[in-house]
Amino acid sequence: MDPTLPAETIRILIADDHPVFRYGLRALLQAEAGVEVVGEAQTGLQAVALCAELAPDVVLMDLNMPDINGIEATRRIVKAQPAVGVLVITMFDDDSVFGAMRAGARGYLIKGAEGDETLRAIRAVAHGEAIFSPSVAQRLIGFFARPAGSPVSEHFPELTDREREIFECMGRGMSS
Repeated sequence: MDPTLPAETIRILIADDHPVFRYGLRALLQAEAGVEVVGEAQTGLQAVALCAELAPDVVLMDLNMPDINGIEATRRIVKAQPAVGVLVITMFDDDSVFGAMRAGARGYLIKGAEGDETLRAIRAVAHGEAIFSPSVAQRLIGFFARPAGSPVSEHFPELTDREREIFECMGRGMSS
């Protein structure tokens, strides 16, 4: 780590396969005090390897990545380095949020987010908080506010039968 940087500097790894998007994120972050871009990955496997090598505080992770997707890369990163906060930044405003959460992501933003919203999310994830863009938060609220007995499979289509069974049991326990 650069000794001239303040102790509170958030070290960031950008993982996205689009060079222009990485460039834009890097430009946004370099203009901000208290953050340092320590590396950039173009593939999921490269993100996992660079995370192990560079030990960032936060990984900005795209979901649609070559080699392995962002959800699998997130799962591997969090398993190897639980202290690293992964903030998913993607075009997908869909149920992939649930897969990202199960993989260990602490936040989920849509790529159309404003710069200040992105910076706020990075800081929140760096401090151990969970954060979601408004549309994703609405999806989560919709799931947890669903009527009792509403099938989990409607909200989590990618769950295994066993995971659905556990969720159903949790839902019955919470309503008691």
